[in-house]
Amino acid sequence: MRILFLTQWFQPEPTFKGLAFAKALQALGHDVEVLTGFPNYPGGKVYGGYRIRAVQREVMDGVPVTRGLLYPSHDQSAFRRILNYCSFAASSTLLALTLRRPDVVYVYTPPMTAAAGAVALRLFRRVPFVVDVQDLWPDTLAATGMVRHGWMMRAVGAWTNFVFRRSSQVVVLSPGFKRTLEARGIGRPITVIPNWAPPEITDQAQHLPAPAARDGFNVVFAGNMGHAQALGVVVETAKRLAREAPDVRFTLVGGGLGRDPLRTAAEAAGLDNISFPPARHPSEMGIVFADADALLVHLRDDPLFAITIPSKTQAYLAVGRPILMGARGDAAAVVEEAGAGFAFQPEDADALADAVLRLRALPAEARAAMGRAGAAYYAERMSFDAGVAAMDQVLREAAQA
Repeated sequence: MRILFLTQWFQPEPTFKGLAFAKALQALGHDVEVLTGFPNYPGGKVYGGYRIRAVQREVMDGVPVTRGLLYPSHDQSAFRRILNYCSFAASSTLLALTLRRPDVVYVYTPPMTAAAGAVALRLFRRVPFVVDVQDLWPDTLAATGMVRHGWMMRAVGAWTNFVFRRSSQVVVLSPGFKRTLEARGIGRPITVIPNWAPPEITDQAQHLPAPAARDGFNVVFAGNMGHAQALGVVVETAKRLAREAPDVRFTLVGGGLGRDPLRTAAEAAGLDNISFPPARHPSEMGIVFADADALLVHLRDDPLFAITIPSKTQAYLAVGRPILMGARGDAAAVVEEAGAGFAFQPEDADALADAVLRLRALPAEARAAMGRAGAAYYAERMSFDAGVAAMDQVLREAAQA
């Protein structure tokens, strides 16, 4: 089966369903070609070794990759972000129509504009496509504050529904997403396939040492720091625990638009129990996780985030450290069902502080048991192999239909 893998983000950019996923589909006997943009995420700057041009073709570890023109941007400007999305939608649509006809298209979203090429192939060449929904548009745009104009929200919503209703199947990452789309009446089969952790993380997790006995308790957050993560609560919690539990420290590793304001707030408060190491590639995160006593997930207290499972959840489960889950709904249910840590009310500094103190008070072996339970849950239900097999079945069904 010939599969066109359509995504705006691809290696060397950090992405969950990227090169390893394409290679896994190849290993199942499929002919896979990737159509993507020039790497510029998350900094909005084109990566070294690349320059923007109309088209560039390369082969990455045996996978043919075609890159289309886009406007590189990932900042707070809604106009530039829209230009980034729409430029790739236009170039990828033109390129998709020039490539050898696939049997099925796999579309990774967001952004939902990335599906434009798949829609064009469906309308003009009758190629079925499967859309993989990582964020619900326009809901996510409203929740993160990126789009505030009513007319723009309606336009995005209309496009999103247009895409869904022309797809052959829809894949979502959580039961809450499925319930929401079913309520919208999109009229297409919807399959829940949880995300898996990046292979770089799972490879390191196999060799991660057991938590070391030491003074202090280190809570680690790893990933993007933006509006959706609402990490100001960590600074407020650090203020309280600086007095009550000076051995507790917070380590926030990563980048994003919120990183500098958070660091400024921590410095203004004179906090020395919170640090902001620079972002690391997933292949270099082992040393960070090895020094963690607990791993933190946090999202804004918004109804949208009660039906999502942040991708870092799978990585944290695989790593085998206790998880502090600051989110409601599906994500909290995963941690509680796995016995992998504690959930707490998001955007509540006292709730986070209490969860940290509760976890810290447990014997080291009890915390280690939580980590093992999380790793076992991940291996059984969310592993790379399980996800690839499920996606392969969906793509085959779409192509046959």
